[in-house]
Amino acid sequence: MKILYKAILPALTVLLLMVSCRKELDRAPLDQFSSQTFWETEQNTMLALTGVYRGNIQMSVNPTSAEFSATDWWSYHGLLYLEFATDNAYDRRGDNSGFNTLTNGTLTATNSYLANYWSLSYRRIARCNYFLENIAKAPIDAAKIARMSAETRFIRACQYFYLSQYFGAVPLVEKTLTLTEANTVSKSSKDQVQAYAEAEFKAIVSALPKQNAMPASERGRATQQAALAFLGRTYLAEQKFTEAASTYKQLIDLNENIIDPNYESLFNGTNETSKEIIFATQYIQDLAPNAMMQHNYPAKLGGYVLHCPLGSLVESYEFTDGTPFSYTDARYSATNVGLNRDPRLKYTVLYNGQNFKNIVYTSNPDDASSPDQLTTTKQATRTGYALKKFNSEAFSGGDLQNSGVDLPIIRYAEVLLSYLEAKLESGAAIDQALLDETINKVRGRASVNMPKVTETNPSALRTILRRERRNELALEGIRYWDLLRWKNIGQVLNGDFYGAAFPGATNLRKKGTTVDPYSRWFVTSKAFRVGQDELWPVPQNEVNINPKLK
Repeated sequence: MKILYKAILPALTVLLLMVSCRKELDRAPLDQFSSQTFWETEQNTMLALTGVYRGNIQMSVNPTSAEFSATDWWSYHGLLYLEFATDNAYDRRGDNSGFNTLTNGTLTATNSYLANYWSLSYRRIARCNYFLENIAKAPIDAAKIARMSAETRFIRACQYFYLSQYFGAVPLVEKTLTLTEANTVSKSSKDQVQAYAEAEFKAIVSALPKQNAMPASERGRATQQAALAFLGRTYLAEQKFTEAASTYKQLIDLNENIIDPNYESLFNGTNETSKEIIFATQYIQDLAPNAMMQHNYPAKLGGYVLHCPLGSLVESYEFTDGTPFSYTDARYSATNVGLNRDPRLKYTVLYNGQNFKNIVYTSNPDDASSPDQLTTTKQATRTGYALKKFNSEAFSGGDLQNSGVDLPIIRYAEVLLSYLEAKLESGAAIDQALLDETINKVRGRASVNMPKVTETNPSALRTILRRERRNELALEGIRYWDLLRWKNIGQVLNGDFYGAAFPGATNLRKKGTTVDPYSRWFVTSKAFRVGQDELWPVPQNEVNINPKLK
């Protein structure tokens, strides 16, 4: 909610009080709200709803501060950096980074990021429960109460969606708990938690407005489209493909969303009102900004370069005629890897020799004069690549921790690709008309203009669709979930991973004495443990308090 974030600081005071308030408090401090009087105005109720939307997402305020851990599933650190646990990207902080260890065969219950995702999810759930238990006290009409309640239930259901996908069996809490209750709660099964999220999304759709009915001042609030999109995700996770297809078709038939002609603009802050963006985390420069660019900008421009795309992702992008990439193809250029390639590559990944803002990005490992030189020591790339997506070249705020660029959570492109996947996996017949309504709309946007897909054989189309999904949604935080639900994560995340190729380079990192035939920089190895690493363990500190969570 762009407009509501202007009031975020008082809202935080409200929510902190709401969490800590106890019956024994018989008098409210003069500088704070009491739980007895807080709900007496619509303005206060809207502040509380803003706090529910905000959750724990850290926003840079004066003095500015970067987000150094996952503060929410919808924060840039919590969403985008899940890519580090996949074959798409690498965390510059090294193999022992909490994200890298999620999937490299060394995951334990003491991983700090597990504690972040777990505890902050339940803090947000607690806020949702408290809001739902008290909103009836507010002097507002029934329609507004119904909408605000639906929004809060949407946010709560999203938390349970994420918890079920990554942790599996978790406590299913629908009310404010006492300390004793919280410390003795039992887990519900993954199926039960998914079913709960599914039921909630279905129940709230009609109480939410459609996207086109929302005034500009309400941009960022939940819509029917957002609820349907998350319901579709839940059905895909449950492998209820017929239901998923029906849900996505319901969203499509609302006929309010588009595939935007300008792909790059969806991520750099210049096109945040696009009808392709269904739901996004809202930021405002100077008021409620983020530090994405501080963490992701090239070193030469003052960035920390945490987000390092892997060669595996770059190699996934097709040539412009739609044929798969190959290092032995005459169209491949080691000095310009974006040449003759799917245009989304240059919009997503910053590669050696590419122009960015007012510099030429230089990551050649032999160029010691470049702050972005590929090494194992500089605060710069560890793969030869940097992030282009989400890095605004138009940014002129000076402080890289003061970015107002929004973070898309769900786009219409995902909906169309998911609809095709649901139809495919349900066993429905696939024809050219369906391909043209889905994957070819995504590939055919003006700034991409890739050739149409004509393949209708289910096995061959599955390969094409999964590659398309990877390339279209690259580095947006969805790859890990896709690999989990496709059940090929153990196959994909085992082996050696490389970065950019630098033929003729002297300072080329190798794995032992192995010479890579394409002169690629060796980055890391992964050894995902099938049967063990598909679900995260409950954080050890939580189990220590409540052994029922083990």
